[in-house]
Amino acid sequence: MNSESDIILKVSDLTKSVTLENHILDLLSDINLAVSAGETLAIVGASGSGKTTLLSLLAGLDLPSGGRIELKGQAIHTMDEEQRSAIRAKHVGFIFQQFLLVSSLTALENVMLPAELAQLPNAEQRAKALLEQVDLADRLNHFPSQMSGGEQQRVAIARAFITQPDILFADEPTGNLDSKTGLHITELLFDLNKQNGTTLILVTHDEKLADRCGRKVIVDGGRLVDDSAETLSKLRTVNE
Repeated sequence: MNSESDIILKVSDLTKSVTLENHILDLLSDINLAVSAGETLAIVGASGSGKTTLLSLLAGLDLPSGGRIELKGQAIHTMDEEQRSAIRAKHVGFIFQQFLLVSSLTALENVMLPAELAQLPNAEQRAKALLEQVDLADRLNHFPSQMSGGEQQRVAIARAFITQPDILFADEPTGNLDSKTGLHITELLFDLNKQNGTTLILVTHDEKLADRCGRKVIVDGGRLVDDSAETLSKLRTVNE
């Protein structure tokens, strides 16, 4: 059962709308969600259901049309991009389906980058240790174009954990990989997540990946149609 002190991410009455050809399209409506520190949560749903839009809002990459988003007690829905960027640098890690590595940087340099931007000490030492954990100690000086998709995603996972984020967002982390490689990436992701005690929130079509999470929520037509009744009840109590 969630207690107020446990909640790392809280969403209340969240909506997101866009204007298209003089009419308003509702992407998300009345989303209420509470996520505890250390929890693993899968957001699932059909293509176009709104789950990736939801992930972007939760991570502070976009602003809602209405409602509240609180990350570690901070109301990120009221912040400008510079303020949200500072929050993300301090508390958030990302893994994307497209890997999004910097093509001109080596594996080591890609992993070091977030730590250097955050001015963390021993960035190179941290990066080498993480690349060793994801079995890429022999690929430190290789560029993304010299690596397979699975290797690139392992670099991305190492990069995501280098700042020891409080919360990690993953958007289809196995979506561009074959089933065998995807299984290997899943094991690495959850092993590192457990070691670091990170809160993990991921969007996925991969049922096996979703089943590894402690909880699943379903987004359908921009609405949260399935979640723990206990969690939602607690959220309403906290908001009162």
